[in-house]
Amino acid sequence: MIKVASYNMRKAIGTDRRRMPERTLEVLREIDADIIALQECDRRLGERAGVITAHLLDEHSPWVAVPLAIRAQSMGWHGNALLVRKDATVSGPRRIDIPALEPRGAVRADVTTHGVTLRVVGMHLDLSGLWRRKQAHAILSEVEDCTPKLPSVLMGDLNEWTPRSGCLRDFGRTHCFAETGPSFHARHPVGRLDRIMVSGELKIIDAGVHHSAAARKASDHLPIWATLAPA
Repeated sequence: MIKVASYNMRKAIGTDRRRMPERTLEVLREIDADIIALQECDRRLGERAGVITAHLLDEHSPWVAVPLAIRAQSMGWHGNALLVRKDATVSGPRRIDIPALEPRGAVRADVTTHGVTLRVVGMHLDLSGLWRRKQAHAILSEVEDCTPKLPSVLMGDLNEWTPRSGCLRDFGRTHCFAETGPSFHARHPVGRLDRIMVSGELKIIDAGVHHSAAARKASDHLPIWATLAPA
Protein backbone atom coordinates (compact mmCIF):
# COMPACT_ATOMS: atom_id res chain seq x y z
CA MET A 1 0.00 0.00 0.00
CA ILE A 2 1.01 3.60 -0.60
CA LYS A 3 0.13 6.43 1.75
CA VAL A 4 -0.37 9.89 0.28
CA ALA A 5 -1.16 13.17 2.01
CA SER A 6 -1.99 16.78 1.21
CA TYR A 7 -1.35 19.75 3.48
CA ASN A 8 -1.90 23.48 3.12
CA MET A 9 0.84 24.42 5.56
CA ARG A 10 0.09 28.18 5.47
CA LYS A 11 3.79 29.06 5.23
CA ALA A 12 4.25 27.32 8.62
CA ILE A 13 2.26 30.06 10.38
CA GLY A 14 0.08 28.42 12.99
CA THR A 15 -3.22 29.34 14.57
CA ASP A 16 -1.11 30.91 17.32
CA ARG A 17 0.35 33.24 14.62
CA ARG A 18 3.85 31.83 15.13
CA ARG A 19 5.92 30.68 12.16
CA MET A 20 7.41 27.32 13.16
CA PRO A 21 8.62 25.13 10.27
CA GLU A 22 9.85 22.55 12.79
CA ARG A 23 6.27 22.14 13.97
CA THR A 24 5.11 21.64 10.39
CA LEU A 25 7.70 18.89 9.98
CA GLU A 26 6.50 17.32 13.22
CA VAL A 27 3.00 17.09 11.75
CA LEU A 28 4.34 15.54 8.53
CA ARG A 29 6.31 12.98 10.51
CA GLU A 30 3.15 12.07 12.43
CA ILE A 31 1.35 11.36 9.15
CA ASP A 32 4.35 9.43 7.77
CA ALA A 33 3.13 9.40 4.16
CA ASP A 34 5.12 8.16 1.18
CA ILE A 35 4.11 11.10 -1.05
CA ILE A 36 3.02 14.53 0.18
CA ALA A 37 1.54 17.47 -1.73
CA LEU A 38 2.19 20.77 0.04
CA GLN A 39 0.50 24.10 -0.57
CA GLU A 40 1.76 27.50 0.61
CA CYS A 41 5.22 26.06 1.21
CA ASP A 42 7.14 29.15 0.05
CA ARG A 43 7.15 32.74 1.25
CA ARG A 44 5.04 35.00 -0.93
CA LEU A 45 7.53 37.87 -1.38
CA GLY A 46 11.20 38.38 -2.17
CA GLU A 47 13.10 35.26 -3.16
CA ARG A 48 10.03 33.08 -2.52
CA ALA A 49 12.22 31.09 -0.16
CA GLY A 50 10.98 27.74 1.05
CA VAL A 51 9.71 27.94 4.62
CA ILE A 52 11.17 24.49 5.35
CA THR A 53 14.81 24.83 4.34
CA ALA A 54 16.56 22.08 2.39
CA HIS A 55 18.87 21.49 5.36
CA LEU A 56 15.96 21.14 7.78
CA LEU A 57 14.16 18.75 5.44
CA ASP A 58 17.28 16.65 4.88
CA GLU A 59 18.31 16.45 8.53
CA HIS A 60 14.90 15.96 10.13
CA SER A 61 12.72 14.06 7.66
CA PRO A 62 12.68 10.95 5.45
CA TRP A 63 11.65 13.02 2.39
CA VAL A 64 13.16 15.06 -0.39
CA ALA A 65 11.47 17.75 -2.44
CA VAL A 66 10.81 16.93 -6.08
CA PRO A 67 12.86 19.45 -8.16
CA LEU A 68 10.15 21.80 -9.40
CA ALA A 69 11.25 25.25 -8.26
CA ILE A 70 12.41 28.04 -10.57
CA ARG A 71 14.00 30.15 -7.83
CA ALA A 72 17.05 28.79 -6.05
CA GLN A 73 15.63 29.25 -2.55
CA SER A 74 12.13 27.93 -3.28
CA MET A 75 10.84 24.48 -2.44
CA GLY A 76 8.07 24.46 -5.04
CA TRP A 77 6.27 26.55 -7.64
CA HIS A 78 3.58 29.07 -6.73
CA GLY A 79 3.77 27.50 -3.27
CA ASN A 80 3.04 23.96 -4.50
CA ALA A 81 5.57 21.22 -3.74
CA LEU A 82 5.80 17.44 -3.76
CA LEU A 83 7.73 15.51 -1.13
CA VAL A 84 8.69 11.87 -1.64
CA ARG A 85 10.63 9.39 0.45
CA LYS A 86 14.35 9.38 -0.18
CA ASP A 87 14.24 5.87 -1.65
CA ALA A 88 11.51 6.75 -4.18
CA THR A 89 12.27 7.22 -7.87
CA VAL A 90 11.03 10.40 -9.56
CA SER A 91 10.74 11.14 -13.27
CA GLY A 92 9.11 13.80 -15.41
CA PRO A 93 8.78 16.58 -12.82
CA ARG A 94 6.83 19.39 -14.41
CA ARG A 95 5.24 22.71 -13.57
CA ILE A 96 1.68 23.01 -14.90
CA ASP A 97 0.50 26.42 -16.08
CA ILE A 98 -3.14 26.94 -15.20
CA PRO A 99 -5.36 29.90 -16.09
CA ALA A 100 -5.66 32.35 -13.21
CA LEU A 101 -6.29 35.97 -12.24
CA GLU A 102 -3.73 35.77 -9.44
CA PRO A 103 -0.49 33.74 -9.41
CA ARG A 104 -1.49 30.07 -9.35
CA GLY A 105 0.01 26.85 -10.56
CA ALA A 106 0.09 23.11 -10.17
CA VAL A 107 2.93 20.60 -10.18
CA ARG A 108 3.27 16.98 -11.22
CA ALA A 109 5.74 14.12 -11.22
CA ASP A 110 5.78 10.38 -11.83
CA VAL A 111 6.77 8.69 -8.57
CA THR A 112 7.73 5.05 -8.12
CA THR A 113 7.44 3.72 -4.58
CA HIS A 114 6.60 0.27 -3.15
CA GLY A 115 6.91 -1.10 -6.68
CA VAL A 116 4.12 1.09 -8.08
CA THR A 117 4.47 4.14 -10.35
CA LEU A 118 1.94 6.94 -9.89
CA ARG A 119 1.40 10.21 -11.71
CA VAL A 120 1.00 12.69 -8.86
CA VAL A 121 -0.36 16.22 -9.16
CA GLY A 122 -0.36 18.84 -6.41
CA MET A 123 -2.51 21.95 -6.71
CA HIS A 124 -3.93 25.00 -4.98
CA LEU A 125 -6.94 26.32 -6.88
CA ASP A 126 -8.47 29.77 -7.11
CA LEU A 127 -11.02 31.37 -4.79
CA SER A 128 -13.26 32.01 -7.80
CA GLY A 129 -15.50 29.15 -8.91
CA LEU A 130 -15.23 30.08 -12.59
CA TRP A 131 -11.44 30.05 -12.47
CA ARG A 132 -11.39 26.82 -10.44
CA ARG A 133 -13.27 25.07 -13.25
CA LYS A 134 -10.85 26.41 -15.86
CA GLN A 135 -7.96 25.25 -13.71
CA ALA A 136 -9.49 21.80 -13.25
CA HIS A 137 -9.87 21.43 -17.01
CA ALA A 138 -6.22 22.43 -17.55
CA ILE A 139 -4.99 19.92 -14.95
CA LEU A 140 -7.14 17.10 -16.31
CA SER A 141 -5.97 17.82 -19.85
CA GLU A 142 -2.37 17.70 -18.66
CA VAL A 143 -2.89 14.30 -17.02
CA GLU A 144 -4.87 12.85 -19.92
CA ASP A 145 -2.30 13.95 -22.52
CA CYS A 146 0.67 12.41 -20.68
CA THR A 147 2.33 9.27 -21.99
CA PRO A 148 2.71 6.59 -20.91
CA LYS A 149 -0.63 6.35 -19.15
CA LEU A 150 -0.26 5.83 -15.40
CA PRO A 151 -2.55 5.65 -12.35
CA SER A 152 -3.01 9.22 -11.18
CA VAL A 153 -3.39 10.89 -7.81
CA LEU A 154 -4.54 14.51 -7.70
CA MET A 155 -4.23 16.32 -4.37
CA GLY A 156 -4.46 19.78 -2.93
CA ASP A 157 -6.49 22.68 -1.63
CA LEU A 158 -9.35 23.03 -4.11
CA ASN A 159 -11.04 25.94 -2.28
CA GLU A 160 -14.37 24.36 -3.22
CA TRP A 161 -17.10 24.61 -0.57
CA THR A 162 -19.94 23.06 -2.54
CA PRO A 163 -20.11 19.27 -2.08
CA ARG A 164 -20.89 18.05 -5.61
CA SER A 165 -20.69 20.88 -8.12
CA GLY A 166 -18.12 23.19 -9.65
CA CYS A 167 -14.65 21.76 -10.14
CA LEU A 168 -15.57 18.69 -8.06
CA ARG A 169 -17.95 17.61 -10.79
CA ASP A 170 -15.18 18.06 -13.37
CA PHE A 171 -12.64 16.01 -11.42
CA GLY A 172 -15.28 13.45 -10.54
CA ARG A 173 -15.78 12.44 -14.18
CA THR A 174 -12.43 10.64 -14.21
CA HIS A 175 -11.36 10.38 -10.56
CA CYS A 176 -12.79 9.09 -7.28
CA PHE A 177 -12.64 11.14 -4.10
CA ALA A 178 -11.14 9.85 -0.87
CA GLU A 179 -13.60 10.37 2.00
CA THR A 180 -11.19 12.32 4.15
CA GLY A 181 -13.64 14.66 5.89
CA PRO A 182 -13.56 18.38 6.76
CA SER A 183 -10.10 19.93 7.12
CA PHE A 184 -10.78 23.68 7.44
CA HIS A 185 -10.67 25.54 9.80
CA ALA A 186 -8.17 23.56 11.88
CA ARG A 187 -9.71 24.66 15.17
CA HIS A 188 -13.23 23.77 14.09
CA PRO A 189 -13.15 21.94 10.74
CA VAL A 190 -16.33 22.30 8.69
CA GLY A 191 -15.07 22.76 5.12
CA ARG A 192 -13.80 20.00 2.81
CA LEU A 193 -11.49 22.32 0.95
CA ASP A 194 -8.64 19.81 0.75
CA ARG A 195 -9.10 16.78 -1.48
CA ILE A 196 -7.39 13.59 -2.63
CA MET A 197 -8.64 12.12 -5.93
CA VAL A 198 -7.52 8.92 -7.65
CA SER A 199 -8.02 7.37 -11.07
CA GLY A 200 -9.80 4.05 -11.60
CA GLU A 201 -6.58 2.02 -11.61
CA LEU A 202 -6.31 2.67 -7.86
CA LYS A 203 -8.51 1.75 -4.91
CA ILE A 204 -8.75 3.73 -1.70
CA ILE A 205 -8.14 1.48 1.29
CA ASP A 206 -8.53 4.11 4.00
CA ALA A 207 -8.59 7.88 4.32
CA GLY A 208 -8.95 10.60 6.91
CA VAL A 209 -8.01 13.94 8.39
CA HIS A 210 -5.02 14.17 10.73
CA HIS A 211 -6.31 15.63 14.01
CA SER A 212 -3.27 15.74 16.29
CA ALA A 213 -2.61 18.51 18.80
CA ALA A 214 0.33 19.71 16.69
CA ALA A 215 -1.80 19.74 13.52
CA ARG A 216 -4.49 21.86 15.18
CA LYS A 217 -1.86 24.54 15.87
CA ALA A 218 0.51 24.28 12.90
CA SER A 219 -1.80 25.73 10.18
CA ASP A 220 -5.37 26.86 9.60
CA HIS A 221 -5.85 23.65 7.55
CA LEU A 222 -5.57 20.11 8.85
CA PRO A 223 -3.65 17.63 6.70
CA ILE A 224 -5.57 14.90 4.86
CA TRP A 225 -4.31 11.43 3.92
CA ALA A 226 -5.26 8.25 2.10
CA THR A 227 -3.81 4.78 1.70
CA LEU A 228 -3.98 3.38 -1.82
CA ALA A 229 -3.41 0.10 -3.64
CA PRO A 230 -3.66 -1.02 -7.27
CA ALA A 231 -7.27 -1.85 -8.15
